[in-house]
This record gives sequence, structure tokens and C-alpha cells, in this order.
Amino acid sequence: MLEMFNGLSFELGLSLALALTFVLAYEFINGFHDTANAVATVIYTKAMPPHMAVIASGIFNCAGVLAGGLGVAYAIVHLLPVDLLLNVASAHGLVMVFALLTSAILWNLGTWYLGLPASSSHTLIGAILGVGLANALMNGVAISKGINVQKAVDIMLSLIVSPIVGLVLAGGLLLLMKKRFTSPKIHKTPEERQTWDGKKRPPFWTRFTLIASAMGVSFVHGSNDGQKGIGMIMLVLIGIVPGQFVVNMDSTSYQIGRTKDAAVHMGDFYQRNSQYLNQMIDLKKEPKTDIPQVFKCDTKNSLSSIATVSTLLGNIEQYTQLGVEKRREVRRLLLCIDDTAKKVSSLPGLPASEVADLNKLRKDLTLTTEYAPTWVIFAVALALGGGTMIGWRRIVQTVGEKIGQTGLTYSQGMAAQITTTLSIGLASLGGLPVSTTHVLSSAVAGTMLANRSGLQSGTVKNIVLAWVLTLPITMLLSASLFWLGTFIFVN
Repeated sequence: MLEMFNGLSFELGLSLALALTFVLAYEFINGFHDTANAVATVIYTKAMPPHMAVIASGIFNCAGVLAGGLGVAYAIVHLLPVDLLLNVASAHGLVMVFALLTSAILWNLGTWYLGLPASSSHTLIGAILGVGLANALMNGVAISKGINVQKAVDIMLSLIVSPIVGLVLAGGLLLLMKKRFTSPKIHKTPEERQTWDGKKRPPFWTRFTLIASAMGVSFVHGSNDGQKGIGMIMLVLIGIVPGQFVVNMDSTSYQIGRTKDAAVHMGDFYQRNSQYLNQMIDLKKEPKTDIPQVFKCDTKNSLSSIATVSTLLGNIEQYTQLGVEKRREVRRLLLCIDDTAKKVSSLPGLPASEVADLNKLRKDLTLTTEYAPTWVIFAVALALGGGTMIGWRRIVQTVGEKIGQTGLTYSQGMAAQITTTLSIGLASLGGLPVSTTHVLSSAVAGTMLANRSGLQSGTVKNIVLAWVLTLPITMLLSASLFWLGTFIFVN
């Protein structure tokens, strides 16, 4: 890990240390901001003592990060415009990272201080979109090309739909539980049960379910939100020490071979479908021998890029056999080849089997570039888990007492947590970043409506307001910081 500082100037070393600190600070804040939602119901219903709950939640968050994979990490990274990803090893790249992380940290801290269950996912995505839009406006590029519009739409749909799903499913699950489990004990708040039979804690199996589902929420939160920090750290490392991180230096000869074969088969795919593709997208151009200072993707270079990658990777077994500039060239070309393949896969008229083949080739193509070292995953896991163990009280009170007109019952807690665990777990498997905050708070609201308890309009308005304002405010803040940083440090 520490060897990455070798050979760096003092300024670059300091920039690297600061950037890594910013990312881990974001994850730490995410821990006590978002994960309070994971333990809110289990603490409020007296199923676990607070400190035991947050320690256990921190451990399960760590485990979730370690087991979560990288699908969400690179879904977030690829929200950025391709030209910034290609040229991240520059002053622009550093300004970009600091701008988006600073805006995300400021908004997270502000909403946590006010006790609002705002979304860290929304926050980071808004910051990334703001940087992309600012970059487009500053370079006279169409806004539609300044960000990965399709990826942004997919992620926004998942962020919008998931709270609705949480509300409906949790409400339905509570109604089913009330019909199936008629014992009044599980449908009371701790205070109501104490008045009824002198006990505050939930019955044994109810308590077990509350604890298990709370740890499930913590685990899936780690697997989803932890990946965002992993993606940000990889951006930092690629930007500041590209020689060590533009490709996975630990790739085996088999993995490198799969990357090369995927590029070759992708060229065969284009040739096989050339009659149709030539009408829709321009893939051919004379091969280029020089790599420009500011590298941009062009679909016309796709076939020549495939040929170049095939040549560069043709006879090597380890990436150490390529110099730093050659490794950077490989990463740039692979990004561009994948960008074209993504555009081709969305064209109408291609057979579903061909699109499926192309998507499989894309996974192999990025096998040695979409990765994360083990120490990165552990660092993010520890930051997220550590943050979980502090600062939980503000959000717990909001979720437990201020969403509904009455307190949260044991059965409501179970319904909300089970729904949240399943929803976020499925989203993580699909590589979609969703908001733990919004899924859980909407699930609690759904149980309140199903229980005919009513909602506290003031709290609900504040949560919705934070949900609506998070994107525009973080976009504006990150765009402003990116413009200011570019003006001061680049121009």
C-alpha cells in the first residue's frame, strides 16, 4: 500500500493523501448518517441495547463491503463523462475528485445535524452529475454528452422507484402479518406493551427477527454504499498514480488473455453485423498512430482501437511487461471500446441473443480495468463500519417517533426492515445504487399507513424536501467547486 507514494513529488504525495482522506471521511460520515437507519427500528423497539446494536451493525457493514463485489462501484464511476475518465490523470481529474467529495461531505453533515434521513446515494450521484454538467458547459459540449445520460436515468429510476416499492411492500407485509399473527404482543409499541403486561422488549421470535433483519439491512447497506467509496478511491488512484493502478497489475495471463479475446470477438461481432450497424453508427476510420494529449473517444476509431489492443496484449503474460504509457493507452482504448459497445447494445433492431453476447464480451473486456485492490476494500469497510458506531441518535429518533402519529410497533419494525433488506440486496445484485435511507423511511411510512396510524406531516415534508433538494443542491455545489478549482489550479 505505502509503496504507491514512492517516486511522487511532495505535492503529488500530499494530494494523494488528502484525496484518500476525503474518500474515507465520506464513507465514515455515510456510516453514521445512513446506517442509523439500519439500527433505528431495532433500537427503538428495545430489541437490542443501542451500543450493542451499533457495534453489531458496524461489523455487518464491514462484512457487506467485503462481500459486495464491484458492480455498484463502477456503475457510480461511469456516471462521469468518458472524457474525464480518460484524462483523470491530470489537474482536471484532481479538481473533479475534490469537488464532488467536498460537496457530498458538506450536504451529508448538514442533513445529519438536522436529523433528516437524507440519502448519501443521492448526494454522491448529484455531486458527480454536477461535475459532469460543469465540465460540459466549460468545454462547450452538449449537456446530453456531458454525462452518461442512460446510466444516470437507470440510477435515478432505481432511486425513485425503490422508495415506492418499499412503501407498498412494507405496508402489504404488515397487513399480512396482522392477519397471520393475531397475538396482540407483536403489534404493540414498547410503551404499549409495558402498560399491557409490564414488559418492554418484544417476544423472543419477534426480537430474533428484528435483530436478524437489522443486521441484514446493515449487510446490504455495506454491500451497496461501500462500493461507492471503492469506486471513488479507484478514481483517485488512477488519477494520481496511474502507473500502478490504470490496470490491475496482479492480473494473470489468463485474465489478460480474456481481455484481449473479448476485444477480438467484439471486432468479429461488428463485422458480422456490419450490414445493419453501418446504417446506425460509424465504426470505421483509418488507424491512428498517435495518442493525443487530451484523449477522446470516437466510434470511428473502434476497429482500429481493437486492433491496437490486440497487438499490445498479444504476447504479454503480465502487465509489468508494458511501460506506464502503454498501460495507460490500454486502459484508454478499453474504455473507448466499451463505450462504443454500450452504444451498440442499446441500438434497436439487434437480436436479443446478439445483445446478450455483446454484454458478456463487455464484462470480459473490462476484467482487468474494473477492479479494486484488497486494501482498498478493507479501508472502505473499516471507515464505513467505524462511522456506524457513532452519531446514530438523531436519525433513530426521527425514524422511530417522528414519521408516524404513533410510535413504531414491533411488527412494523419487522415489516420495514425485511422489506429494506430484500430491496437493497436485490439492487446490489443488479449493480444499482439505491438509498438505504429512503427505502427504510418509506417502508416505515408504508407500515404507518397500513396500520392507520397516520403520518406526521412536518417530518414527512422535511424528508421529502431533503429528498427533492439533495440532487439540485449537490449538483450546484459540486459544479461551482469544479469551476472554481479549474479556474484557480488549471487555467
